[in-house]
Amino acid sequence: MSEYLLLMHVDAVDEAAAAWPAYLDGLAEAGRLRGGSSLGDGACFRKDGAVRPSTDHLAGFIRIAADSLEDAGSCLAGNPVYEAGGTVEIRLLLEDE
Repeated sequence: MSEYLLLMHVDAVDEAAAAWPAYLDGLAEAGRLRGGSSLGDGACFRKDGAVRPSTDHLAGFIRIAADSLEDAGSCLAGNPVYEAGGTVEIRLLLEDE
C-alpha cells in the first residue's frame, strides 16, 4: 500500500466545516488516515535570496494510505471540499532512497 496526499484547494463553495470530523473519523476507522492539517501563512525561500510568494490556493492536506491513484480517489466521498464543488489534488508520495 502506498501513501498519497490529498491537497485541498481554496475554491469550494459553502464548504461544510462541521463535516470534517465525520470524514476524518471515517478515514481513520478504515485504516487509511496517516495525518493532515490545515495550512496557515508561510513564505518561499531561495538560497539566492529571491523571495517569491507562497502558494495561496492550498488550504490543507490529508495523508492517506491507498493501493492506487484510483483507490485514493475513492477516499474523496464525504470530503467537505470535494462535496462543496472544490478541488482536491491527489499526489503519490514517493519513497526516495
